Amino acid sequence: MSKKLETLWYTRCPVPTGLGIALQKGWLEESFKAQGTVIKSLRESNDKAVRESHFDHTLENSVRHGGNIPAIWARSAGRETRLLGLSWSDETQRILSLPESGIRNVKDLKGRRIGLPKWENVQIDFSRAQAIRGLENALKTEGLTVDDVEIVDLAIGAGHSDEPAQRVAGTQLFGGGRSGGHNTELVALIRGEVDAIFLKGAHAAQAASQFGLVTVIDTGVHPDPLIRANNGTPRTLTVDLNLIDNYFDSAVLIVENVLRAQEWASAHPDETRRFLARETNASEYWVTAAYGENAHHRLDTNLSEQNIKGLQDFTDFLYRWKFLPNPVDVNQWIDVRPFDAASLKAKAA
Repeated sequence: MSKKLETLWYTRCPVPTGLGIALQKGWLEESFKAQGTVIKSLRESNDKAVRESHFDHTLENSVRHGGNIPAIWARSAGRETRLLGLSWSDETQRILSLPESGIRNVKDLKGRRIGLPKWENVQIDFSRAQAIRGLENALKTEGLTVDDVEIVDLAIGAGHSDEPAQRVAGTQLFGGGRSGGHNTELVALIRGEVDAIFLKGAHAAQAASQFGLVTVIDTGVHPDPLIRANNGTPRTLTVDLNLIDNYFDSAVLIVENVLRAQEWASAHPDETRRFLARETNASEYWVTAAYGENAHHRLDTNLSEQNIKGLQDFTDFLYRWKFLPNPVDVNQWIDVRPFDAASLKAKAA
C-alpha cells in the first residue's frame, strides 16, 4: 500500500481518450476522493508554468493522456516520466488543396507549395511535427520525399500555454492564445499563399466540407499502421516517476479508470459520441467523420506490440527530423506494473 496522495494533477488533449471520458463521467474525481485525493486540471490553472506541464511534464504527481509528441519530447529531454499505456484511435489525416489548384493526387504535389505551421514561442512544435509526418507519409505512398515539394513556413507567434483553458457546458477550449494558430494553414491555403496543407481530426473533416477542399489523400485510413502512426496514433498515457514511486496505488487507480471508460464506451456508442464531441469541441457529425462510426470501440488503452511498434517508429521520425534532443527507447520508457495490476483487478471484479 502506497502513501496517501494529496493532489493529482491531470491533463488531456481535446481528442478521444479514456481519461477524458472518465473525467466527464466523474469517475476519476469520485474514485480519488474516496482515498482523500483532490484532482485538479493543470490546463485550467492560472499559473502558466503549471499549464506548460501539459507539454513538458515537469509537474509532480500528474497524469497526461493525449497526443504523444509532447510526452515523447519530455522523455527525450530527460523528464522522469513513465509510459503506462497506449490508445490507438485512428483519425482522419488529410492533405488538403483547393479545387482550382489542380492537385488531385499525391503525385500532383511534386514541386508545389506546402504550408507548414511554425510556432515561434513553444518548447516543442508538435503541430509542425505532425504536419511533416503526415506530409512525408503521404509522399512516401507514391515514392516521393519532402525534398520533392516546396515547404512554406507559416509563422505563429502565440505560445501553447498563454491562457488557461476555458470550460463551458462541459467543453474545454484549450489555450485561448492558441486559437488563432489553429487556422493559420487554412487561411494561407484559402488565400492562395500555399497549394496544400495538412490537417487532422474533426477540424480537418469540417474544414474540408465547409470550404469545399479537395482531400488529396487521407493517410489516417491507410492499411499500413506505420503510415497512420502520428501524434494521435497511438496516444500516450503517462505519469511522472514520483507518482509511480511514492503513490503506486494512485497510478493503478488511474489505469483502472481508463479501462473502465473504454469498457463503458464500447457498450454506449451514442453517449460516447456525445462525450467525444465535447472533448474535441466539435459536433457529433464531425466526430463521426473524423474518427469513424465505431469510435466507441477505438478507445482501448493497452501495451500491444502494434502500439509499441507504431510509437517507436514515430519516435524515430521525430529524432530524425531533429524535434527531439535525444533518441527514445519506448520499451525502456514503459512501466507495465500499474497496467498489469489494474487488469488483474478488472478480471477479478
